[in-house]
Amino acid sequence: MFLTRFYNQRLAQASYMVGCAATGEALVIDPNRDVEQYLAAAATEGVRITHVTETHIHADFVSGSLELAERTGARLLLSDEGGADWAYAFAHERNAVMLRDGSSFSIGAVRVDVLHTPGHTPEHLSLLVTDTATADEPMGLFTGDFVFVGDVGRPDLLERAAKRVGTMETSARQLFRSIQRIKSYPDYLQVWPGHGAGSACGKALGAVPQTTLGYEKRFNWAFAPHTEDEFARLVLAGQPEPPRYFAQMKRINRIGPRILGERTPTRLAPQRLLAIADEGVAIIIDARPIADFAAGHVPGAINIPLDRSFDTWAGWLVSYDRDIVLITSERDADAATEAARELAMVGLDRLTGYIPDRDAHDAWERAGRQLSMVPQISALELAQELATNDVRVIDVRARSEWEAGHLPGVSNVPLGDLAVRAGELPQDRPIVVHCQGGLRSAIAASILQSKGFREVVNLTGGFAEWQKAGLEVERAGEMAKE
Repeated sequence: MFLTRFYNQRLAQASYMVGCAATGEALVIDPNRDVEQYLAAAATEGVRITHVTETHIHADFVSGSLELAERTGARLLLSDEGGADWAYAFAHERNAVMLRDGSSFSIGAVRVDVLHTPGHTPEHLSLLVTDTATADEPMGLFTGDFVFVGDVGRPDLLERAAKRVGTMETSARQLFRSIQRIKSYPDYLQVWPGHGAGSACGKALGAVPQTTLGYEKRFNWAFAPHTEDEFARLVLAGQPEPPRYFAQMKRINRIGPRILGERTPTRLAPQRLLAIADEGVAIIIDARPIADFAAGHVPGAINIPLDRSFDTWAGWLVSYDRDIVLITSERDADAATEAARELAMVGLDRLTGYIPDRDAHDAWERAGRQLSMVPQISALELAQELATNDVRVIDVRARSEWEAGHLPGVSNVPLGDLAVRAGELPQDRPIVVHCQGGLRSAIAASILQSKGFREVVNLTGGFAEWQKAGLEVERAGEMAKE
């Protein structure tokens, strides 16, 4: 038996290839849409991908299962649990093998036994693996979004993201019963989870890539003795707001993602930018670093830097029914290809093409148009402005961050909600936006500018810089001196 782990840092998402070296067969579990990595790994190992499966209908990325099966001719295996509302719409058409609790299949000498472990989602499966060439007992468990290192999958997404009202409590109780079930398995069992630290699929996931069931029994809060009522209360408390695009991912993965094949973004003629901007039909994403964008950018563009949060904020902020044009840094030759791949990860497939920043700016200025900038303000300068002028400050951090401490009298509009709530904000005075360190507020400034706000300023260093300067902070309606 061999096992390879693939990890996408931006999505904090793990997928796996497990197989039998003797027969040259391999199974890929929970593939994302970057299917080339699995094809390359199979070639390196000298094996064939003969089976593709996933633990559940994913909410945070577009699954690559369908495309990988199409590219390799592999057998597609999907959950048949959870009822009609959670059935894969494309399963019959694609001749998928349907898996239920107690099902089993083999990859050469590797046997996979299927456990139905609902709670995160109704159809969720976990996969128990036995290397029959050397043992008659299981080695490990692929838990998907059921058990993580130090945490368990959140049971509130169906209600909060997919808008299935009344499902949180039921899902939490199902999750409790799934945990009780696997407690009976031996402590030595390896646990290979579907996500790591940074994923929005849990509250406090550990960064360690794998664990054992025995370790989780001792140190994972969810395995401590709880009544069902107590567990349901604890697991639902303090869950962060799910990204808005999660509902879109559920829909795409249930009906079946488009098969994209190999793709290279098209480099557009710079002159096209003028018409694109004037028509206002396509969304222009400027993927450069925030400092470059602030120094000069095409008016109307939204700044989503091509960093570890690119996928998440693109999914939050970009409409799925509009075309996309990228502006990328001339200094990074691979930026457009990378951005296109990451947009596809969250189902943003309507990419028209890209224009390097130098070409875009030259074309813009040759047409007699001016680039826009994002003014910056320091914490001390902002404190002075607040004392003497009519300035509106918006905190774009998450609600929990705002509640823990914020600028006195400053309201909270989380970045993910800003585009739909921009109409609540005044346009007759300067608006200063801030987050914790400056990244989210830079994105926020670009959103407000794209919606016609003319006086938008970014607080350099964000709330952290405000605190460092020893300025007043408000918590729970009371003033505190930092």
